[in-house]
Amino acid sequence: MDRLKQRELLHLLEEDSRMSSEQIGKMIGEPTEVVEQTIATLEAEKVIVKYPALVNWERVDDHPYVNAMIDVKVTPKRDVGFDEVAERICRFPEVKAVYLMSGASYDLSIILEGKTMKEVATFVSQKLSTLDSVVSTATHFILKRYKHDGIELEDRDEDHRMVVTP
Repeated sequence: MDRLKQRELLHLLEEDSRMSSEQIGKMIGEPTEVVEQTIATLEAEKVIVKYPALVNWERVDDHPYVNAMIDVKVTPKRDVGFDEVAERICRFPEVKAVYLMSGASYDLSIILEGKTMKEVATFVSQKLSTLDSVVSTATHFILKRYKHDGIELEDRDEDHRMVVTP
C-alpha cells in the first residue's frame, strides 16, 4: 500500500478504531486483505500502538480520581539530555503522559492521576521533586475537561434564549 493510502488508513483508525478492515478497504479503495496486512505491519512497527476508548469519566458517578498537569523544570544531563529523567518519570504508574516542551518556562509536562489532591501533592513532593535533575515543579489540577483528543465531551444543548432585536 502506498504512503498516501497508509496515512488515510491511519486517520480512519484514529477516528474510529472499531472500523472493520472491509469498511476501511472500501473507503480507501484497497482489498480487505491488503488493509489487514498493512495494519499488521503498522502494529509490528509500533506505528499503531494501541486502540483506546475515550471515556468521559466525569459522567461516571463513582470515579474517584483527580487529574493534574505538572510543569517540571529540569537540568539536562550531558549526553542524555532530558531523556533519562523523562524515562524515570514514565515508570511511575500514576503518570499517564510525559511531554518534552518548547517555548515554555518549563521543560517537561506531566499528566498525572491520583485518588485525591493530597495523593497528587505527595507524589510531587516525595517522588518527583526528589529526582536528581528536577529543579522545580508547578502543579495544576484539572477541574473539568471540555475537549480531549479532538472530541468535545460536553453535550451542547440548543440555545433556548429568546431572540431580542432592536
